[in-house]
Amino acid sequence: MTDFSLIETLRFEPESGFVRLRLHLARLTRSARRLGFAGAGAAEGHLKEAVRGAEGPLRVRLTLDRHGDIAVTTAPFSPLSDEIVWRVRIAATRLDSSDRLLRVKTTRREVFESARSEFSATEADEVILLNERGEVCEGTITSVFLDDGSGILKTPPIACGLLAGVLRTELVCQRRARVSRLSLADLESGRLYLGNSLRGLIRAKLVV
Repeated sequence: MTDFSLIETLRFEPESGFVRLRLHLARLTRSARRLGFAGAGAAEGHLKEAVRGAEGPLRVRLTLDRHGDIAVTTAPFSPLSDEIVWRVRIAATRLDSSDRLLRVKTTRREVFESARSEFSATEADEVILLNERGEVCEGTITSVFLDDGSGILKTPPIACGLLAGVLRTELVCQRRARVSRLSLADLESGRLYLGNSLRGLIRAKLVV
């Protein structure tokens, strides 16, 4: 299947530039090479051109299709308050751990849209998906992190059927997080966080 594009969603700050730019570009390049998509090398130039003259924080979305065509869109970005706690629910929709496309970020998002549609915005700020074995995978737009009191966050392994999130990669490389299979019981017994490169870590509470 090649009827999709690769996506990278970045945060841009006028004073410091793109947040985690190198990790985003590395993931895009790795994914493009794996899928046989051309043009990843031109991504950085397109990104920098898109934010030229920007005076405020931006959410920047880049897509790369199989022909090597790149599109970049921007929108104003407002960070969440440090005090906010997201309400999180568990989707009935399941991920298939054998689907290797779940390991790359693409426009093929039907399963995530289905999970998100199970709850209204007033019922949940984010929805977590499990795989066919009932293992915790990821949110519809976030990676999952659990503080079990050990001092190092736990985050599900890619083998469960999930995206190698950029924030997740950074935290694992910094040894602030380690890979560990998680169950629903684990989420209920620890301190839950969700996160992505755009918004960082977000405190979350599981609603059952």
